[in-house]
Amino acid sequence: RTFGLHQLLLQGLTIGFVMYWRATMINLSASELSPHEQYKLLSGSIIPRPIAWITTQNTAGLINLAPFSFTTGISNQLPLLSVAILRERQAPKDTAANLLARHEAVVHMVSTDLTKAMNQTAARLAPDQSELTLIDLPLIPSTEIQVPGLQAARIRFETILYQYVPIRDAAGIIMTDLFILEIRQFHFAETVLDLPTLHVNPTALAPIARLAGPNYAELGRTFTLRRPK
Repeated sequence: RTFGLHQLLLQGLTIGFVMYWRATMINLSASELSPHEQYKLLSGSIIPRPIAWITTQNTAGLINLAPFSFTTGISNQLPLLSVAILRERQAPKDTAANLLARHEAVVHMVSTDLTKAMNQTAARLAPDQSELTLIDLPLIPSTEIQVPGLQAARIRFETILYQYVPIRDAAGIIMTDLFILEIRQFHFAETVLDLPTLHVNPTALAPIARLAGPNYAELGRTFTLRRPK
């Protein structure tokens, strides 16, 4: 087969581009990275992440409020969502300890107007201190569980513990407390949910997403793409 000069040039440029693209990819072996470096790459790559802003209650009745971004829905048969709560110095965080003790939580979605308050509740407090003292947001009683929710949140879920999965390292030490929560009551602001269609309006929700480190993002341009049948 005879190729014209322009075809040979085009083929050469294509091959060169592919080789250049492959050559410029950075390859890192997880085994050669520290846990901090692995986490930095993981949290910087899996973006944007929704934020689960969670109220729990300890056995003395104290309300805890904290945000977590390793969260997602996990089923289309049951209303289940997962929340991974990383441990510090091998100790469970207050939210994890309360979930293990009381098996209840209210999960809130964070809208732009709640960003500052959400960030304030990420402060490290003693177990006998409530993050609610750091913000000026009223609570609202839940319908089915004992733990109250935040009245200002545009979406909140009353949940109970469905399954607990301790994530262990090679030595058997728990690194992360993974909770699967079952939603028992859905609460939506009227501006967010169209009741006849059950359509959640993302623009009205105005969610905040977590990136890496202290960085966050708002909802940007959206588009529709139908799946092939």
